[in-house]
Amino acid sequence: MKVMIHKILAVLMAFFMLVSTVSWTVEKHFCFGSLVDVAFFHEADTCGMDLGLEEENLSPKKKSDTCCSDETILVVGQDNLSISYDDLGVVQQLFLVAYTSYYENLFQPREQHRVPHADYPPPILVKDIHILDQVFLI
Repeated sequence: MKVMIHKILAVLMAFFMLVSTVSWTVEKHFCFGSLVDVAFFHEADTCGMDLGLEEENLSPKKKSDTCCSDETILVVGQDNLSISYDDLGVVQQLFLVAYTSYYENLFQPREQHRVPHADYPPPILVKDIHILDQVFLI
């Protein structure tokens, strides 16, 4: 059970590391105000209404007259992945050391205590003492 939980947590942490370091781009192409195409990681397909004109060659007046618009959402991934323990203070380092040593010792098997009378059988009763003394549990 413990091994399976460790494997699941390792896969989950690897997935989170992958998601946090990859840059994401989402491009949307709108034509007449309605969504035509959504693309992840590449450019969205156009609706074909641009009539072969490049946007760079259009004058500013014609750019505002076009029926199409593009929207790009960019999420930049994390580039700096080096961890420096110099940023931690002495109190934080002491806490981390104490916490990890406690956590490691938490799952250690405890030693079995020796029971001194485990090897000896109980005495043989010759008489029933409860009946002789007339002591009964109610």
